[in-house]
Amino acid sequence: MKECVIFCAAECVGLARPIGQDAFVIAADGGLRHTKKLGITPDAVLGDFDSLGYTPEGANVFPVEKDDTDSMLAVRLGLKQGCGEFLLYGSLDGPRLDHTVANFQTLQFLADRGAIGYLIGNTTMVTVVKNGKIAFPAGCSGTISVFCMGADAEGVTERGLYYGLENGTLTSGFPLGVSNHFTGKKAEIFVKSGSLLVLWEQKNGFPKR
Repeated sequence: MKECVIFCAAECVGLARPIGQDAFVIAADGGLRHTKKLGITPDAVLGDFDSLGYTPEGANVFPVEKDDTDSMLAVRLGLKQGCGEFLLYGSLDGPRLDHTVANFQTLQFLADRGAIGYLIGNTTMVTVVKNGKIAFPAGCSGTISVFCMGADAEGVTERGLYYGLENGTLTSGFPLGVSNHFTGKKAEIFVKSGSLLVLWEQKNGFPKR
């Protein structure tokens, strides 16, 4: 699965894993600062550049008044490049809560198109699981939270966590899945129908899908 690594404008303290040799790297607006700091040359630079404050030479420039966020523009480009897994750095720890929520919806946009997406923050990682499952190996610790995205998520099972659930239903109107905990055992989360927004501590790494 081809990897797309996107650097957005919020805080970014470093990489959660090495960038693959064949990965497609995008700097979205202020994300260009992160690529420069990390010594990474992006394959594409795009955005309206209201965050960066200047327009880089050779960038794909879009108007400020547009339907897509800069992150969404980058995701669309990555999909056109045939990418199936997306890592969005600088997508969580910014001053704009509305952009964080927009990035949650960007994860759903990817899941609806059969792609996998991760928001990677300074201490937290987030993904959407649609009609599928993820698993974490034994040895994980800390908190993990699971929320319903959109319509009811049915057939939800959580195993190996402090609070278990078997074939349950999560709704968007009640935060039943908040503040669960790893127990050190292998952990699995399933959803038969619908989408789950899953948040966990970055120290536990990427789940198996």
